[in-house]
Amino acid sequence: MRRLAWFAGALSAGVFLAVYLLPEGARVPGAAVCALAALTGLLLDGTRRLRVLLVGFGLAAGLLWTGVYGSLILAPADALSGSEGTVEAQVTGWPEDSGFGSRVLARLHPVEGGSIPALLYLEEGAPDLRPGDTVRVTAELRTAGVMAGDPTDYYYARGIRLIAYARGPAECRRPERPPVWSWPAYVSRALQESVARIFPDDAAPLVTALLTGDKSQLPAGTYSDLQRAGLAHVVAVSGLHVSFLSGLVSALLGRRRRRSAVVGIALMAFFAAVAGATPSVLRAAFMQSMLLLAPLLGREEDPPTALSTILMLLLLYNPYAAASVSLQLSFAATAGICLFTGPLCAYGQARLPARPKGFWPRTAALAANFLLSSLAVTLGALAFTTPLTALHFQSISLAAPLSNLLGLWAVSDAFLGGLAAAVLGLVLPGPARLLAEVVALPVRYLLALAGAIARLPFASVSTQSVYLRVWLALAYALLLLWLLGRRRGGRPLLPVGLATAALCAALVFQAADRSGGALTVSVLDVGQGLSVALCSQGQIALVDCGGSGAEDAGDVAADYVQSLGRSRIDLLVLTHYHEDHAGGVPELLERVEVGLLVLPDVEEEDPLRQEILALAAERGIDTLLLGEDTRVALGEASLRIYAPLGSGGSNEEGLSVLCTAGDFDALITGDMNDTVERRLVKYGALPDTELLVVGHHGSKYATSEELLLAARPETAVISVGYNSYGHPAPETLERLAAAGCAVYRTDWSGTVTITAT
Repeated sequence: MRRLAWFAGALSAGVFLAVYLLPEGARVPGAAVCALAALTGLLLDGTRRLRVLLVGFGLAAGLLWTGVYGSLILAPADALSGSEGTVEAQVTGWPEDSGFGSRVLARLHPVEGGSIPALLYLEEGAPDLRPGDTVRVTAELRTAGVMAGDPTDYYYARGIRLIAYARGPAECRRPERPPVWSWPAYVSRALQESVARIFPDDAAPLVTALLTGDKSQLPAGTYSDLQRAGLAHVVAVSGLHVSFLSGLVSALLGRRRRRSAVVGIALMAFFAAVAGATPSVLRAAFMQSMLLLAPLLGREEDPPTALSTILMLLLLYNPYAAASVSLQLSFAATAGICLFTGPLCAYGQARLPARPKGFWPRTAALAANFLLSSLAVTLGALAFTTPLTALHFQSISLAAPLSNLLGLWAVSDAFLGGLAAAVLGLVLPGPARLLAEVVALPVRYLLALAGAIARLPFASVSTQSVYLRVWLALAYALLLLWLLGRRRGGRPLLPVGLATAALCAALVFQAADRSGGALTVSVLDVGQGLSVALCSQGQIALVDCGGSGAEDAGDVAADYVQSLGRSRIDLLVLTHYHEDHAGGVPELLERVEVGLLVLPDVEEEDPLRQEILALAAERGIDTLLLGEDTRVALGEASLRIYAPLGSGGSNEEGLSVLCTAGDFDALITGDMNDTVERRLVKYGALPDTELLVVGHHGSKYATSEELLLAARPETAVISVGYNSYGHPAPETLERLAAAGCAVYRTDWSGTVTITAT
């Protein structure tokens, strides 16, 4: 019996329960209840007794340790929140731009003593800081348990307990020699600089991400392509990269198991430190090390025990690492590979010729075996990561099996070749550049592959659709039935076929539901910004495309369009040239075609206007600079686009849009203020509207009583995200309530979709 696996798995489950479900005050009592329940195992016999004891006490240990960690480790740091004073901090990472200066990881040393991992924000930039430096600065301290005004475990999962905001300049003191613990950070920086010197500009960012896990240099569009294609895992340093290193060591040292194990473990430990010691790379390094040690210690390889033990160790070090998405995805992928890849490989290989004769038959058999193995690994990894991806990112990549099948061979070449070139570049830059040109070929292939697949309709779909959620539930029900029936000879073809047919039906129903009717209005969740999709009889219009969400607004809009099986927007209307309304247009134009672009004919010198017009001209997009009202047909609907009615600023000189389909009217006013709204009421001949997209994200200076009395909206949608402006304003919410509107907010509900009936 896997005693360690039972206890470690239960302890890990207790930590997850404590982090995600139980309030702090319930953790210790919950541990006591689990311990008492475990004692009931003494009434049982044999194996059942031991399992109940192991599981019960494991759960109790996980709950108890999370509570103790919160009291002993987090509480002292939280107690400093809100204080301000002079602190000393030892820099533990390299500084990076934050948009308001710079930020750097550090360990704070408060006056009370001790050491607290923190994220330090510097107002005046980083004064050439390096890992190991000591900084003395006046700073305001805030808890890391709150982000954007809401409780979060995001920073706790990364081991950060405080956020420090410097007030004024920082004094820096540098040691004569970098401390030993900082060496991996210097190696990581040296590799990045070597890659930047020797690799072509188009390949260097991806090589840097492959080697060190640093994705900051990747263009937003490139990372979006990798995500949609299901290849984002290649730049999250984990088991794939560690397996490449382990294979390289084994190939170089041959059959010398002991030496291979010693060298491999040391190399993987150092590589994990260079890659930032993230949960995913630590999991991979620990597991590969256990696999190397097992034969030398006379133990059988047991992936479930190894996986559960490693998870337990990581959570004992930091229970809040349970909230790390990378940790969850890494362990889920490994668990899926352990459970499914072997049976899938055996099922496929049983249908290949056992001993083909002749060169071509053997070659074909080897190629088929390689493809089957790659596909089995991909499907195994996706088995448990797909629901997590749907949960955390509200989307899944349907193209992942295809892109991984076509691209994983290039990842191996790019990683090992890039590592060799980067190391060679430290001493011999000339020859390293020649090698880098060769390695750049598979890197460019990966970039081209991700870009091509990401642009396919349905490459990635949003799981906010009820049809996709039903399909996911059905697919995993079929998977469970297959697992239960596998011992009785259950074949995978039937559940796979049923799941595929259900997926096709879900995609068809989703597309028909959103684009086949008279009018569907979707206010997309782009954070603090605006992007509204209008669909009618298969035609699509988009009003604005900008926001401050985690994803580029252009990606959000393109994802929405491509989830409908389309790669073209018939009409794009931009109300004005602010980033929160038009900043996502460059990325949008990279991913989808646009039939007609409508812009206000104002602010000729605005840089964003000039950039958008240049991109439109480059792609041959018809452009209309609007100076007077116009009407545009959209399927069964029609759009009346009002020319600018105000003056004095971009908000006041913006367009507004009235979309009509039968008796249904939807009004979008951009960021116009109440003065311009009164002009719209006077000259716009507004009908009674069924839907109002609330102006200026709920600002108190918009959505006036005059507009509400004239338009009489039944439903109001506020496109808003975390902001420092107080949007939506209480006054605006009160006016909407007094007008009898049903109010929806994208920061609470995500994308809001309303269909005309």
